[in-house]
Amino acid sequence: MIAILTPLLYSLGPAALLLIMAVVFAESGLLVGFFLPGDSLLFLAGALVASHVIALPIWLLGFGVFAAAVLGDQVGYSIGRRLGPRLFSRPDSRLFSQANADRASQFFDHHGSGAVILARFVPVIRTFVPAVAGVAHMPRRRFSIYNLVGGAAWSVSIVTVGYLFGGITFVAAHIELITIGLAALSVVPATVAYARNRRGRPVRA
Repeated sequence: MIAILTPLLYSLGPAALLLIMAVVFAESGLLVGFFLPGDSLLFLAGALVASHVIALPIWLLGFGVFAAAVLGDQVGYSIGRRLGPRLFSRPDSRLFSQANADRASQFFDHHGSGAVILARFVPVIRTFVPAVAGVAHMPRRRFSIYNLVGGAAWSVSIVTVGYLFGGITFVAAHIELITIGLAALSVVPATVAYARNRRGRPVRA
């Protein structure tokens, strides 16, 4: 997916911010967006701003990402609050994985309210935790506070890292390969967990 988005970011100029915000919103707020490359996209965006491919001030990129991330999580929370019990009881489909929902539930149970912040930095989990918080009827006020903190920490840190490294000549010259490599690394934990779950399932006759 990052290989598809990269040429678009190069060609759209400042309008690339709208694409970035749309991807961040979908990954954060729509359960079907769990496959989107949030971390690697933000790193790439920060690097492209540093190299002047995207002619935007870095603060505007960070604010746009922050707004999309927070709004997305609020939508995910509302989905879980209103549709969670029915949605999370559905069998697996092409667009919804019960295994991902179960992992997010375990993550939420283990970390409590802080999971809303920590999940921001864990691919796939960050898509489902807001909905899990809604299913668990976490008070909206408390969720919103943690959502603001997590959204700010995630957007500022990843965009800033991309911006700082994007100013390095080697990184700027190989940004596409580096970003694809980061995207591949980000799915390793989810792939390992999936493989373990598959191995632990009983064999059907």
